[in-house]
Amino acid sequence: MTERHTGGCLCGAVRFSISARPGPVVGCHCSQCRRQTGFYYAAVNVPRATLSIEGDGAIRWYRSSEEAQRGFCSNCGSALFWQGDQSAEISVMAGTFDEPSGLAFGHHIYCGDKGDFYEISDGLPQYDRNPP
Repeated sequence: MTERHTGGCLCGAVRFSISARPGPVVGCHCSQCRRQTGFYYAAVNVPRATLSIEGDGAIRWYRSSEEAQRGFCSNCGSALFWQGDQSAEISVMAGTFDEPSGLAFGHHIYCGDKGDFYEISDGLPQYDRNPP
């Protein structure tokens, strides 16, 4: 039996389905993620080929760097995806999954760039950039 996970944006214009087990939740503390969400990103990586989207006409893509873009709902503004240009995986925001999600935190990245108004105190591995 194929594992299936579903989710969507706040207004429901974008719905997605993933036919694979998502990776662990990764907390990204870089300044771009913090500016987009007001805190830090919590996302899972999945193979792009396993992601199906309904309502993709409502998705707008913002080129946030020379190597990646971010997808969000143009109706409600929900942050949905982060896609590296050279990656076969796509990051899906953990908070967009329907519950029960079955997701679990794995580690934190770009901790050297984290905001000064919070601490990372969950005891999970922390990396200044990406893990080795």
